Amino acid sequence: MISKVQPPLEFIPPAFNPLVLRVAKRVLPFLLRRQTQITQIQADDVEILVDLYRQFQEGKSRFLIAFRHPSIDDPFCMSYLLWQLVPEVAKQQGISLLKPIHAHFIYDRGIPLWAGSQVGWIYSRLGCTPIQRGKADWMGLRSARNLFANGKLPMAAAPEGATNGHTEVISPLEPGIAQLSFWCIEDLLKAERSQQVLIVPVGIQYSYIEAPWQSLEQLLYQLEADSGLSTVELKVQGGNQLANTQASEALLYQRLYRLGEHLLSLMEDFYTRFYHQTLPTIEEKTLSTLEEIPSNANQILATRLQALLDVALKVAEEYFDLKARGGLIDRCRRLEQVGWDYIFREEFKNTNNLSSVEYGLANRIAEEANLRMWHMRLVESFVAVTGYYVAEKPTVERFAETTMLLWDTITKIKGHTSFKRPRLGKQRVQMKVGQPISVGEYYPAYKESRSGAKQAVAQLTRDLQLALEGLISPSE
Repeated sequence: MISKVQPPLEFIPPAFNPLVLRVAKRVLPFLLRRQTQITQIQADDVEILVDLYRQFQEGKSRFLIAFRHPSIDDPFCMSYLLWQLVPEVAKQQGISLLKPIHAHFIYDRGIPLWAGSQVGWIYSRLGCTPIQRGKADWMGLRSARNLFANGKLPMAAAPEGATNGHTEVISPLEPGIAQLSFWCIEDLLKAERSQQVLIVPVGIQYSYIEAPWQSLEQLLYQLEADSGLSTVELKVQGGNQLANTQASEALLYQRLYRLGEHLLSLMEDFYTRFYHQTLPTIEEKTLSTLEEIPSNANQILATRLQALLDVALKVAEEYFDLKARGGLIDRCRRLEQVGWDYIFREEFKNTNNLSSVEYGLANRIAEEANLRMWHMRLVESFVAVTGYYVAEKPTVERFAETTMLLWDTITKIKGHTSFKRPRLGKQRVQMKVGQPISVGEYYPAYKESRSGAKQAVAQLTRDLQLALEGLISPSE
């Protein structure tokens, strides 16, 4: 928790170091074992990336890898894809690629704040470039723009902007990738270069090697206890094993729904009672026991959740004197940036000329800003939650993802960090490389006028969203 005012966030310039990359490649298997549950990583259509790297190295194209971002483990998967799988497929095809097979990743400048300054150092030496979300970070944008047009490596970024915890749901994409791609074309034309500019979508999906129903049951016990709910033992009698399994899973879903509804009620009371917010009145019976879930329950739950998220953001927006504009993600980004502006302040580059009273008042502002940003962080975890995710397809993956989001929420409410999640079971990762999108096809509309540019950015962003959604393989 940040309780003191800080000097402004400094830009961390990319300073690619091949030695650091070689060390990172060697420690990647160890990190996968130590910090993740991943035991298998596979990828389809890797030959598309092989061909793109060949064209890039021959000076025929520039490209950006736009990858899904459902989990904090995604960087490990992307590293494995580029460092291990692409060279393997290139060798199989008899294609000789220059080393290193790597990319300039764009990352959130806030990551080193919670992960540690050493992470910023490592990212810099791996050629990554930071961006501050929620504002026109001109220094960060200039760095990314220069690397896209002139860097010795391709670019890579997650167009969702943040993890959403859902392997089968893609959050609305942010327009930065599209805008950056058009700028790349402009820079190439200005330099009289004729390279193509491409965006290649990459899907990432996680699944469990063995369904961790028992681990989920134990986690539910913990969350129920933390939330003040009585725990319920699973007792399924009679019938064959398949019928028992289905009954057990149905009971677990009832418990998950009851926990979600109970937390929702607690948070509604929290915001109405202590923050004097008004929430729409929705008649619904609270499930204090494992009763049958009403037929319209998911629709009601989804409506209540969206209303709660709106109110939570309003609490923070009222403090920072911001108007609610755009969707939940847009509002979260603006709140994050204004909060940082209250904490990381230009006038505190040098504190020698400040009195202890001025410094003390600034600390109070920083502490208060951080507390108000807590509401935004809560909402950020739920931007992709619909209320229907588990009900429409009750797979163990969807069940686990929703349970982990509830764990995140309860952990944040308890005042702890949610970075070290419980491990439920071993996972496999399935990646898929999509067909490249030619940005040049959108450029004539982009250069017509200001309104045309805006529409072209929006259209390219929509098409990229559809491409990423097309890479999702339905779970069984």
